[in-house]
This record gives sequence, structure tokens and C-alpha cells, in this order.
Amino acid sequence: MEFTAKQLADFLNGTVEGNPDVKVSNFSKIEEGKEGTLSFLANLKYENYIYTTQASVVLVNNDFVANRPLETALIRVPNAYAALAMLLDFAEKNKVRKTGIDSTAYISKTAQTGENSYVGCFAYIGEDVVIGRNCQIYPYAYIGDQVNIGDNTIIYPHVSVYAGCKIGKNVILHAGSVIGSDGFGFAPEGDSYKKIPQLGNVIIEDDVEIGANTTIDRAVMDSTIIHRGVKLDNLVQIAHNVEVGEHTVMAAQAGISGSVKIGKHCKLGGQVGLSGHIRIEDNVKIGAQAGIISDITEGRTVLGAPAIEAKDFMRSSVIFNRLPEMYRTINQLQKEVEQLKKEINK
Repeated sequence: MEFTAKQLADFLNGTVEGNPDVKVSNFSKIEEGKEGTLSFLANLKYENYIYTTQASVVLVNNDFVANRPLETALIRVPNAYAALAMLLDFAEKNKVRKTGIDSTAYISKTAQTGENSYVGCFAYIGEDVVIGRNCQIYPYAYIGDQVNIGDNTIIYPHVSVYAGCKIGKNVILHAGSVIGSDGFGFAPEGDSYKKIPQLGNVIIEDDVEIGANTTIDRAVMDSTIIHRGVKLDNLVQIAHNVEVGEHTVMAAQAGISGSVKIGKHCKLGGQVGLSGHIRIEDNVKIGAQAGIISDITEGRTVLGAPAIEAKDFMRSSVIFNRLPEMYRTINQLQKEVEQLKKEINK
């Protein structure tokens, strides 16, 4: 599809600066901009590229001030990054959607599939499954018995949803993710371990996105719950009986141990690890590779392992870098003290 700068500005409630009739049909990064594409400038670290980019249109914030002549048309908006997200979402929704049931897919006679849904080749739909309208079940997906899937949900190839799990509306499960696998529950029995049956399920509420190869374990009893609007990156591990609050986000390789409760609007960096049975309250920020071994109260920002307040961690990092120098100084002072003692004792 092709749009003029003016059409895009009208859609975004922005204003055009430059040629309003210039046309674009694709997107590009500002440093690799090509004619006929739209780019954006949200981070001023990339400002130099706006003066050399070949992109025909660039989204910028209203307060952007150019200090050199520009050869591209600008669309000024309150938030260039948010405006780009709107356009990307528009482009995604206007893609041709697959519909119909592939002849090689297996769908149980007791399963229900909503209108305009797509089930790809070799997908498996178990007993008493309910799939909503406009869903996309891609090839080789496995949907276990008694799973319930809401409208407009997308399940990409090789996703496995175990029996009894519930998936909300507008959910995206990326390739290889596993929903409802057994939690890591074993009781010591002599020299070995006895498996504790995991009889619960996983509930994923509306508007959640789960990254590729992420695993969410079913509860021992009741449910592991991923609340509305949560976004999980690739390779995240959520253990049994965990509850993740609304609109919390986690970067890749975060690991959440069993029975952890995480509040709303939290942000977890890559490779964060949380010990079991702790509570993270709302609006907490946890830096990459942090190790959390106790509760964190609302609104705190922590770093390190074990994690401490971010400001304290930064101060500690400065000291850590100076430890070799401090060690030499202490040794020298110790020698001088010993020498003074000898002099005093003479």
C-alpha cells in the first residue's frame, strides 16, 4: 500500500513539514533510509542521520529543531515512537489473513472453531477445545484437550498448549512457546525424588504476548496466571503457581521461580532471576542479571545479585573497580603501622 505524507499526518493527527505529496510504501531505519520509505527519529543520538537519510518521510517529535537543511519531509507528532507503532500496527492489521482449515490438520469432532479462523497443516486440536473467532493456528501447533482460546489470538508454529489451559483474546504465542508444561515439583524420597503431580493449569488473559521458546508451567493446584497486557520476551521461564500482574514486561532469559507474585507495570531486564515464594509489588524495575531473594516493595529500582537499590549498586560498582588500589593502600598502611609500633616499642 502507498500513502502520501499528508495522508499519514492526517491519520496520526500530525503536521507535515516539506512536500505533503511525497509517497511512501515501506519502512526503514533512519541510518539505512531508502527513497519511498518512512523512518523515524525518537532518540536524538541518531539525529545526524536525519540530514543524510534517503527516507522520503521521517516522523519526529513536535519539539525537534533541525540545525541543518533537510531533504526529507517531516511529520511532526507528540511522540514519534508511538506514532511509528501506530503505523506498524495498521500495516500488520492490513496484511492478508489466512483462513480455512488445512486438510492435514487434525481437529477433534468435539472441538469448536470460530468463524474466520485458520488452522494450518499438521496442527492438532484436541477434545473439547473451544477456539474463538478470527484465530490463527499455524502449522504444527498442538492444542491439548479442553483448552479454551479467545477471539483474534495467534498461535505460531510448534507452540504447545497443554490440556486445560485458558488463553484470552488478542493473545500472541510465538513459535516454540510451551504453555502448561509440568512445574518442577519433586519431593525427596530416600536417595531419589518422587514427582509431585501438577494438577492445575495456566490462565493467560487478554492482550498478552509470549515470546519464542518461552515456557509457562502449570500450577500444582489452581492456576499459574499471566494477567492482561503482559509482554514476555523470548526464552523466559515462568514456574508453577506464579502470578504476573497486568502490563508487566520481561526481557529474554528472565527466570521466575515457583509461587512468586509479581505486581502490575513491573519491568524485568534480561537474565533476571527471582527466588521462589517472594512478592514483587507494583511498578518495580529490576535491572539485567539481578538476583532477587526477598520481597521488593512498590516503586523500587534494583540492580545486582543479591539485588540492592540501583543508586547503591552504582556507588558500590565504583568502589569495586578501586578495590585493587585500595588493597595495595591498606597493605602499605599496615606495614607503616607495624613499623611505627616497632619504633614506639624501642
